[in-house]
Parts: sequence; structure tokens; C-alpha cells
Amino acid sequence: MTKRNALIAACLLVVLIGAAIIIFSLMDRTKEGEHSSNGNKQHTADVALPVLSAWIVDWQWKQGLEDLSIIKGELTSLQLFAAYFDYKDSLYFTDKFQQALPEIMKVYKKNEQQQIYMTIVNDQFNENGESIQKDSSLITRLVASEKSRKKHVDELLAAVDQFGVNGIEINYERVEEQDWERVLLFYSELYARLQKEGKSLRIVLEPRAPIEQFKLPEGPDYVMMAYNLYGSHSGPGPNADKAFIEQLASRMEVLPGKPYMAFSVGGFDWREDGKVEALTEERAALLLKQTGSTAQRDQASGSMYFEYTDAETDNMKHTVWYADQVTISQWLDIAKRSGYSKAAIWRLGEIEMDSLSNLKLHTK
Repeated sequence: MTKRNALIAACLLVVLIGAAIIIFSLMDRTKEGEHSSNGNKQHTADVALPVLSAWIVDWQWKQGLEDLSIIKGELTSLQLFAAYFDYKDSLYFTDKFQQALPEIMKVYKKNEQQQIYMTIVNDQFNENGESIQKDSSLITRLVASEKSRKKHVDELLAAVDQFGVNGIEINYERVEEQDWERVLLFYSELYARLQKEGKSLRIVLEPRAPIEQFKLPEGPDYVMMAYNLYGSHSGPGPNADKAFIEQLASRMEVLPGKPYMAFSVGGFDWREDGKVEALTEERAALLLKQTGSTAQRDQASGSMYFEYTDAETDNMKHTVWYADQVTISQWLDIAKRSGYSKAAIWRLGEIEMDSLSNLKLHTK
């Protein structure tokens, strides 16, 4: 081989080695990128595909229907908050729900992309018609044994058939610590039965739920309540704030699938004598106008708050906190940055038009 040929061969070898290095480097970067994206929050892939669902309640269904007519095209599911229990531990549906259901069905015509769920809540009506809210002892009885769970599941499946919905949403709050293992069995048993019928299951979890202590079953959609930081159980303050949402988002990493974060519109009115009243957004905005108060925005939560004195109740002082369109947008953005873009809104009914418009933008 001449010196010239040897030089050409050497140059070709260098080029080939350089090309190989570049190729392997790009492959490593690709793998590293895949590992990085998979190694972040398990729900990050969902961020690019916003999903929105909402509840409509039996006691304010007409106002809820007005909001639904505006936002129905952006909802992937609607939850009918209308199933309680009677004094015999059987499902109980109010007259208002029976009246509302056909009207709701006319407005929200479900299809493959839009589902309707019936929400079951552990509120119980006694023989006098009085409501006991979030009754822990009711849950204890419903899940106590295989026989009691089967009876409960049978009744839920019958309700799905009776009302023609796509599935069940379980919203059982204040579960006793000793009941959690049986509650998880109930979730699994209900999910299996619904699946056989081609139906779905959603499970709502309150922030106090010990989700780190138990392995929740795969399959159902999980919804974490990102609200009630302050409310009827406390003094004045926001329904949620940045730190609260981020903390919940971190805890939710243990949940199967791609969970929802639920946010509450409206707010509360705290009287200085300790009485608390829930307010819709429209009602809070009207109070602000009627009382001539000046509202301020809390930086930590994005919520609005103001004070007023009610002359009709011996000059009783009131403090109001509520969420407006800016608040809701801020909460949704925090959730998205934390890896969660599936949102549920509690609840339709007297939501300001600006807030409805912002919710519609969430799905774009």
C-alpha cells in the first residue's frame, strides 16, 4: 500500500469512527430523554391532554342546568350528585333528582366521549327525614362483610340500569381507620361487577384519606378533592392555595392511573358568631356589590376576600372568601405544572360567565 492509499484509508477510518461516536451519542441522548420523561411524575404525559368533568346537584339543578348548557361541549363526564341513603341503609333518591334527571339528559346527551356518572354519597336520611351528613357508621355497616358488600353492590348495579348512566362514582367521606381494608375490597368488588356490564367506576378521595398506607385497586378513576382547606369546619380562609395543591399532587403519586384533581368554585361566608354559609360565585359577587365592600386578592391562593357588616343581624360582622375566574385558572395551572391536567369542578350552578369561559379554555 502506498503512503497516499494508507493516508486515505486512515482518513476513512477516522470518519467512520467519528460517525459511530455521533450515532451512539444520539442514541444515548434519546434513551436518556425517554428515561427522564418516564422518570418524572407518572401522570406527566396527561398534561398535554386536558380533561374536564363537573358535578350537578339535585338541590340546585335548574341553575346547574344553565351552566351545563354553556359548558357541556367541553365536559368529558357529568356527575349526578343525587344518591343518598334512607334509614334502612338503602339508596335514596330525592324528588328533586327524579324531576331533574330527564331535563339533564335532554341537555347533556352522552356519547362515547361524554359519560354520565351517578354519585353515591354517605349522607343518610332518618325516619323523620332529617339528613345526617358524611355518616361514618353507615360505611361501616355497608362494607362489614362479604354479604353486606354484595347487597350494596347489587343495589348500585340496579340503580345504573334504572337510570341509564355510564357508571358509579363513590364519594364516601370520613371513613373510619379500621374500615379501610374492607372499603378497598368493596371498591374492587364493585369495579369488577361494573366492568362485566361495560360500566365504569370513579372514586372520590378526601385529602385526609390515608392513600399512602393502602394499595388502592387498579382500574377505577380516582378523584382527589383539592378543596376544603378552609370551610364550614374552620375559620375564614381559601378553599385551596398553592402549597395545599402542590402537597396533594405529591401525595397523589401513589394513586393508580391518571387521577383527577377536583376544585371548588364559590366559597363561604363566616359570621363572627361562628355560623358559616356556603356561597356560589354569583352569590359572593352579589354580596360584594350589595354591601359596597372592597375585595382583595390573596396572593397565596389567588382567592378573593372581603368583609362586611350586616345591619339586619345586629351589625354582625362577616368575612367572605371565594374563588373567581382568576382563582380557578391559577389552581388549574398549579395542578398542570404538578403533572395533573384532569380536573373536576364542584359544582355547576351560579358560576360567573368569565369563570365558565376560563373553564372552557382549560380544555383547549
